[in-house]
Amino acid sequence: MPPVTDLAASYAAIAGASPDRPFVVAQLGQSLDGRIATPTGESRWINRDAALDHVHRLRAEVDAVVVGVGTVVADDPLLNVRRCAGRHPARVVIDPKGRMPRDAKCLTEDGSRRLVFCQDNAPGFSSGVEVVPVSKGAEALSPRTIVEALFARGLKRLLIEGGAWTVSSFIDADAVDRLHVLVAPMILGSGKTGLALKPIEKLSQARRPAARVYILADGDVLFDCDLRQQIGA
Repeated sequence: MPPVTDLAASYAAIAGASPDRPFVVAQLGQSLDGRIATPTGESRWINRDAALDHVHRLRAEVDAVVVGVGTVVADDPLLNVRRCAGRHPARVVIDPKGRMPRDAKCLTEDGSRRLVFCQDNAPGFSSGVEVVPVSKGAEALSPRTIVEALFARGLKRLLIEGGAWTVSSFIDADAVDRLHVLVAPMILGSGKTGLALKPIEKLSQARRPAARVYILADGDVLFDCDLRQQIGA
């Protein structure tokens, strides 16, 4: 399928998702050689303005944006909608050991729901933050358990925004419907790689999702991958 520039179809897939089951879209921004950061950890900005606009539009289309605690500690993101019109989604942090700073920007009261998957005895969250309890000593949560817990709380359309380990774990758990990979025409040559999934032995075991390709206004390329539709399946 030839690349296109109108991203309307990529948003329509989210807006038109059935309300009877969760719909999960994950996104990852990377360089041409699959890197998401330099060896020193610098990652702003690999992708350019049009890609950032797209991420904010994704936030406006979902009920909740989900990140791992590592993203909060490293970047302290707001996780709201600023670069386009639309409502702020609920903000969800996966933090089973309670490492997140209690003054993290994503916990700021602005009328949106804020949820933390955390040990239920973790102290110090501000008023209005919903703690979804995690069993004591848990290293991680099942992505499917997280999706089900959010769906039960009325959060049906989810954006898994980062980091790379969190996105990878959700894909490995077959908990992602669509994957948006934003590729910048930049070669780092070293540094942190993006997706890291369970190893396979044969190419026949590789995922080959149906994909639509979009060329963004300033040269980045979006691959909108339908993980529920495999080519040749």
